[in-house]
Amino acid sequence: MSDAPPTRVAYVLPADDAALLAECRVETFRSGGPGGQHQNVTESGVRLVHLPTGVRAASREDRSQHRNRDIALARLREKLEALQRRAKPRKKTRVPAGEKRRRRESKRKRGETKKLRKRPEADD
Repeated sequence: MSDAPPTRVAYVLPADDAALLAECRVETFRSGGPGGQHQNVTESGVRLVHLPTGVRAASREDRSQHRNRDIALARLREKLEALQRRAKPRKKTRVPAGEKRRRRESKRKRGETKKLRKRPEADD
């Protein structure tokens, strides 16, 4: 699985959670990790896969599958809203004249320093 953000999809986000949940495939799994015997035998982890867009959200924080489903649904809603947001266009900025002058001066000084390191020319 890549960490690249999914591509923008034209999609209308449902207002209520029930409609959003109807568009998802719900997968349950064993949470694993620390938590003892109870966590190792119950399938309390929830993964939601939004079928129209392919966006996934999971939760395994709580011992309750119902609470994990609510948490995963909130995360899924956040991800889908982030997909709908438009990025602000970047404004190109100009390098100030004073900064350009300082850069040229430092390059000139650096060049002079390097010239002084050269071997002297042999006079025959």
